[in-house]
Amino acid sequence: MNDRQALDRLCVNTIRFLAVDAVERANSGHPGAPMGIAPVAYVLWDRFLRHNPADPAWPDRDRFVLSAGHASMLLYALLHLTGYEVSLDDLRRFRQWGSNTPGHPERGETPGVETTTGPLGQGFANGVGMAMAERSLASRFNRPGHDVVDHQTYVVVSDGDLMEGVASEAASLAGTLGLGKLICLYDDNGISIEGSTDITFTEDVPKRFLAYGWQVVGPVDGLDLAAVEDAVREARADAGRPTLVSCRTTIGYGSPKADTPDAHGSPLGAEAARAAKETLGWPLEPAFLVPAEVEEHMRRARERGDAAEREWKERLAAYASKHPDLATKLSQRVYGRLPEDWDAGFGDLYGPESAPVATRAASGKALNISAARVEALFGGSADLAPSNKTLIDGAADFSLNDYAGRNIHYGVREHAMGSIANGLAVHGGFIPYTGTFLTFSDYMRPPMRLAAMMGLRVVYVFTHDSIGLGEDGPTHQPVEHVMSLRAVPNLTVIRPADAIETVGAWRAALTNESGPTAIVLSRQKLPVLAGADDVRAAADSVPRGGYVLWESGGGGSDPEPEVILIGTGSETHVALAAGRRLAGSGRRVRVVSLPSWELFDRQSEEYREAVLPRSVRARVSVEAGVRTGWERYVGLDGAAVGIDRFGASAPYEELYEKFGITEEAVAAKAEALLSRTVAGRAR
Repeated sequence: MNDRQALDRLCVNTIRFLAVDAVERANSGHPGAPMGIAPVAYVLWDRFLRHNPADPAWPDRDRFVLSAGHASMLLYALLHLTGYEVSLDDLRRFRQWGSNTPGHPERGETPGVETTTGPLGQGFANGVGMAMAERSLASRFNRPGHDVVDHQTYVVVSDGDLMEGVASEAASLAGTLGLGKLICLYDDNGISIEGSTDITFTEDVPKRFLAYGWQVVGPVDGLDLAAVEDAVREARADAGRPTLVSCRTTIGYGSPKADTPDAHGSPLGAEAARAAKETLGWPLEPAFLVPAEVEEHMRRARERGDAAEREWKERLAAYASKHPDLATKLSQRVYGRLPEDWDAGFGDLYGPESAPVATRAASGKALNISAARVEALFGGSADLAPSNKTLIDGAADFSLNDYAGRNIHYGVREHAMGSIANGLAVHGGFIPYTGTFLTFSDYMRPPMRLAAMMGLRVVYVFTHDSIGLGEDGPTHQPVEHVMSLRAVPNLTVIRPADAIETVGAWRAALTNESGPTAIVLSRQKLPVLAGADDVRAAADSVPRGGYVLWESGGGGSDPEPEVILIGTGSETHVALAAGRRLAGSGRRVRVVSLPSWELFDRQSEEYREAVLPRSVRARVSVEAGVRTGWERYVGLDGAAVGIDRFGASAPYEELYEKFGITEEAVAAKAEALLSRTVAGRAR
């Protein structure tokens, strides 16, 4: 063994035992995968990965994703050793309250972590999105002699990642798109929590990826650093296909629990950890040992990173001199800034004289008005674009033959679509949007949850939002979905009542930089409410989440209302009609449009009280979905008009009648509440 080989071995074992010691200290975690895949990860980070620990956000860095997020200590060890702001004390506090080394990698918590992973398969699909982002930006901005966007995406994936359906969906699309700068390193250790992977996972993975249109390299011995290095070089040489590098590894390598499920998801235990150190020639003490020569060698990543970033900045300066307008737009894209007057034209789309229009159609127009100025808008639908109205008019398709295209055709792959959108967002340079029917949001819930957790600016366009889609029946009628989405922390849900509110929803979504937004839209045509009687213009009010749509008597110095009707989406016009019916009977009525609970709850207490005064206890909500949850706004004394069963197949007008979501039913519910209130006072 020569000196370089000895140093390499020392570095690999340092990674292994930082992971072992951290898991032992926490008495919680996954030591087996880091012990097995450490040589592969070391080769990648030492020989290939172009990154700068001093500037984790350098735009043209290579992206590294640990899709096997349970192996988080592998990543934390690499981040510490290469000079990111992850200290040995941080490693000692692995999985502890307030530490920046949580149990699974979390974007924003740890410098150098690109995306939140742990739910298996998500990181794999995020990597596809990152590779798509690189190709799109390179095609849009690079010019001959000026390649200012040019980087790789590397993903470490496990057996579990490849068992998940989202990985299959994303891999199929990646092969179709020929994403040659995507390289996935497959940790093929043959062990799952329940035993050998043979009990559930016997397909030939390399052949499967060949069928997807990928290059496959290997299997290679994951302990053989030279073989791994050669494999990665071969992967990088194929610019026309994504590559799977299949690496045979041993989970828990060096320990008595090697090659068994016992090495996967729990500490080795003091005895086995000691035996592993003895087997691999590692000092028993101290814990968290980093030999000086290892630190010196691996910290050279900072020098390499500084040099690479300086060289890129020089190229960027030359590019800006030659192409100043493009350089300005690239900067705007990378740093997520909206251009001035990006929403110019919104106010001219719809007015009081507009004919009834489905909010999905209004959304399509708002999207296209925005896309004309906001080049960062990039997205598509799960094979439903003509129905979701998610095509950017006049734009090309993003494809193997045209990476500059802006319309993504995801195919019937909602799960991958959501995860790829996350990858686009975390890469930077994009405001990704997706489209599908609301009922199919179930298929993409995991990436939506992660987008909310990471605070990503992603826009979800969900159409066919209720029983209003009619004849397709209960399988396609999402009666429980809006309420389910409202339960996701940091996900803003907007269900606009008409075309004008839909325009406002897009304004709110594109200016929401703290998390994703779901815009929930109708299939059926809805009347445009603004301009009728005392209806307030809605577009500017949507970012507030709720507002007074109409009051009998016009408000002002009139006494406060006796009853408040609260509508969302397709049912707001029903609430308005019911309010006018009640007013015709002499009742003092307020109709509130509440398109977004989340936006409304962020307003000041003063504003919320002005819209929904606590003194008015007779309240009725109207929404064609489950009633559970509406007590938040109608209180215990109010009532919710909704649907607590699955829908049915029939024309939508008949369905609203059969399910009692009509102006007559709402007015009757309000009268019953008012009568009960009078009776209560009489007692």
